[in-house]
Amino acid sequence: MQVKIYYHHTDAGGVVYYARYLEFLEEARTLLLAERGVSVRELAEGGTLFVVARQEIDYKSPAFYADTLRILTRLSKLGTASMEFECEIINQHERLISLAKTTLVCVGKDLKPRAIPAEVHKKLS
Repeated sequence: MQVKIYYHHTDAGGVVYYARYLEFLEEARTLLLAERGVSVRELAEGGTLFVVARQEIDYKSPAFYADTLRILTRLSKLGTASMEFECEIINQHERLISLAKTTLVCVGKDLKPRAIPAEVHKKLS
């Protein structure tokens, strides 16, 4: 996924605000799932949700206003009720901006863990 950095992504110094990376990671995960035929929206409408249980981010270099970032996302682990994604964020000069790891847990509307639906698990395997 590519992201063009606009002024609203930055702090007063023109550097991408650290919390914006969480939004970029969310978008990249959702895109990866969609590319594999998994609609987060349809699952949520049916009562299956995915919540972030753990987020790790290592900030390696700053990104700036007008940069273009590539977010390389892969599903690194798939469990019965959880999945883990690893991401690299790289700028247009091939500089490593950030490394991230996100663990999602499948839950019902009651927010209690449940198994990832079989059809979803199959699409992600």
